[in-house]
Amino acid sequence: MKINWGTAIVLVFIGFISFILYFVVKMNTNTNYEHDLVTEDYYKQELAFQNEINAEKNSKTLLEDVIVEKTAEGLTISFPEDKNYNDISGTISLYRPSNKKLDFEIPISLSASEVIIEDKNLLEGRWNITIDWKYENIPYLFKKSLTY
Repeated sequence: MKINWGTAIVLVFIGFISFILYFVVKMNTNTNYEHDLVTEDYYKQELAFQNEINAEKNSKTLLEDVIVEKTAEGLTISFPEDKNYNDISGTISLYRPSNKKLDFEIPISLSASEVIIEDKNLLEGRWNITIDWKYENIPYLFKKSLTY
C-alpha cells in the first residue's frame, strides 16, 4: 500500500489529536493533579467581601493594631491594650497554602490581652493568618502572611 501526502497529513493529525487527548485525560483523572479552589466555599466568601473591606477599614482606625510575633512558646497574638480583652470575640484562622489539611480555626476567648498558639500546632513554612474580631459590635479584620 502506498501512502500519499493527503493520507500522511490525516494520519499526523490523528496522531497529534490522540496525543493531546491522552494528556488531557491523564491530567483530569490523576489524583496528583487535583484542581481545587483555594477555599471550598469560594463563592460564598466572595459575596461577603464588602463586609471584609469594611472591617479592614475599621482596623486602620485603631490606635494600636494587632501584633503577631513568633516567641519561644509559639505564635503570640496581642490585641490592642486600650481595648477591654473581656469584650473581644471572634476567630483566628490559620491557612496553609501548601496543604489545606493543616488549616485550622481558633475561637477567641481571652483571659489576657494575648493568645498563644503552641508550636506543636504549626509546621515550618508559610501561613496566612486572618483575625476576624469584634469589639463593642464593631468588626475588625487583621490579615498577615508569615513564614513560621
